[in-house]
Amino acid sequence: MGTALRRLLCILAIGASAMTLPSQASMLHSTSERPTSPSTDAAYKKLVAAANSVVGIKMKAIANARSNELLGEERTGSGVVIDDKGLVLTIGYLIMEAESIQVVDASGTTVPASPIAYDHATGFGLVRAMGKLAAKPIRFGSSSPVSQLDRMLIITGGAEQTVSIATVVSRRKFAGYWEYLIDDAIFTSPPRLDHSGAALVNRDGELVGIGSLFVMDAIQPGEKFPGNMFVPIDLLKPALDEMVKSGAQAASRRPWLGVNSLEEDGRVKVMQVNEESPADQAGIAAGDIILSVNGRAVDSLEAFYTKLWDHTKPGMVIKLTVLHGPVLKEVDVQSIDRIEFMRRKQGL
Repeated sequence: MGTALRRLLCILAIGASAMTLPSQASMLHSTSERPTSPSTDAAYKKLVAAANSVVGIKMKAIANARSNELLGEERTGSGVVIDDKGLVLTIGYLIMEAESIQVVDASGTTVPASPIAYDHATGFGLVRAMGKLAAKPIRFGSSSPVSQLDRMLIITGGAEQTVSIATVVSRRKFAGYWEYLIDDAIFTSPPRLDHSGAALVNRDGELVGIGSLFVMDAIQPGEKFPGNMFVPIDLLKPALDEMVKSGAQAASRRPWLGVNSLEEDGRVKVMQVNEESPADQAGIAAGDIILSVNGRAVDSLEAFYTKLWDHTKPGMVIKLTVLHGPVLKEVDVQSIDRIEFMRRKQGL
């Protein structure tokens, strides 16, 4: 760990022991590198331990991966070591459809890793390092007490590890355009562009979230205020064992259509349809308005997803009422499990 990073963590430790975190400006003028009291020394050690648990992730996707057009064939981000056998938690899109994965610790040491899980319900991904990591497991905190105006650390991993302070600006449900919905997402500001898989850490050096997105409406939908969205760690805890055993929790095995949608004037509008997806095969097109799912009206992404997943399973036919230009249509879509749509490395 570099001198500058040690100095920053020391300043943060002093702030944590005082039950507040200093401003970015105050950090720039500090020359202290070590804590100056037993309380700040303990806080410093917790923050250093947390920072040392964060690693870099380098991934190369298979050549024909469906996600390459949006995410790129080569992806970089962060992950967090969560057990003593090299299990690393990250955000799932970094590792989906992987050809190869590498984990990089703060010293620059690189070891290959294998994908363990991609959980569509939460967005979390897991990889297992195939060699010895110097990084030790982080301590889990609880994301439920995290609230607006709390100060948090955002830590990225790899040879060029960075730490910054962010403020929680909101907690709310988040509906993503790619058929994704979670409760109690954590939104922070100022935004980080290197957010993918980054660790959100509280003042006790505990992991409370994993970085997912840069957003333009961190405070509330429709209000311009840039920030990041973090997936709360409490969503992982009940699902972790099942994810390790089977690659995803049961809640991830639900109908998937392959539409990217947005809310517009109280309607769900299709922006894009994934090529060769169930929606594509059923004739759904960009610009269509989804009015109902299985006879139940929808007026928001949350309502769309809730009704899509309610008492249904992958493989079931989903009946959509769609406004296609001036024409009202009833469309039957043969849903699938999203994992079936992803391409895999040969031999897996």
